[in-house]
Amino acid sequence: MSTRAGFIALIGEPNAGKSTLLNRMVGAKVSIVTHKVQTTRARIRGVALEGDSQLVFVDTPGLFRPRRRLDRAMVAAAWGGAADADVVVLLVEAHRGITEGVQSIIEGLGDVTKGRKVALAINKIDRVKAEDLLALTGKLNEQFDFAETFMISAEKGHGVDDLRKWLAEQLPEGPWLYPEDQIADLPLRMIAAEMTREKLTLRLHQELPYQLTVETESWEERKDGSARIDQVIYVARDGHKGIILGHKGETMKAVSKAAREELQEFLGRRIHLFCQVKVRPNWLNEAERYSEMGLNFKDGNA
Repeated sequence: MSTRAGFIALIGEPNAGKSTLLNRMVGAKVSIVTHKVQTTRARIRGVALEGDSQLVFVDTPGLFRPRRRLDRAMVAAAWGGAADADVVVLLVEAHRGITEGVQSIIEGLGDVTKGRKVALAINKIDRVKAEDLLALTGKLNEQFDFAETFMISAEKGHGVDDLRKWLAEQLPEGPWLYPEDQIADLPLRMIAAEMTREKLTLRLHQELPYQLTVETESWEERKDGSARIDQVIYVARDGHKGIILGHKGETMKAVSKAAREELQEFLGRRIHLFCQVKVRPNWLNEAERYSEMGLNFKDGNA
């Protein structure tokens, strides 16, 4: 039997559930999931197997109206992910329906996807009535020629298996692109940084969602099988440093403890995690920071 392999781009507005769907498809926590919008920066690829097909998912940043350099680079990465994929899946939140953002994405789809199959996945279906779902499906399919429509709940897993099976059948025939046991092509250093950033985002709520970035500075393997990981959290202002550290350093302690525990579970071994906070007023305009996030600095040009 011939094998199939290809790239699948998940696109949609911020918080549409792309990261949750990716993690559900892959069966592991590859892309960070928070209740904050716009937490996915790099195009994280998760790899799933379905029969003889290898599905390589590109979890793109949410598409929105960019205001800053970082925003523009993220939006460029999202459309780039869709343009490079074999199949595209547009996620729309059932309870929010056709927002201005969804309308804008649909208008851009034709140019970017050119001949590729685009599936519609209406997510969070448990939040609306059946008749409202049918009406939304009809309206969306009037606006774009979707190859297939799926009703899913990425969080609970409803409809995800059907979507994965359909995607597996759409991919081109060819050898697998990754080793069978590999679930993500992000280096572990970046996955570790993303986990710490997720914990910061959850802990800090609205205070500092996008004014910080985390980088893994060093990774030292130890003889006892454990690893020492040193990370730097970059913030733009002195005041931000105090918020992250918290009273007597309690916020930072809680964040690093949560990140360390999740890393240990993910890697299946003991981790020693050390985080320090540094103020870099101009980090949002440094090409090196963008490279660390898997983004193209030039894409941020106005």
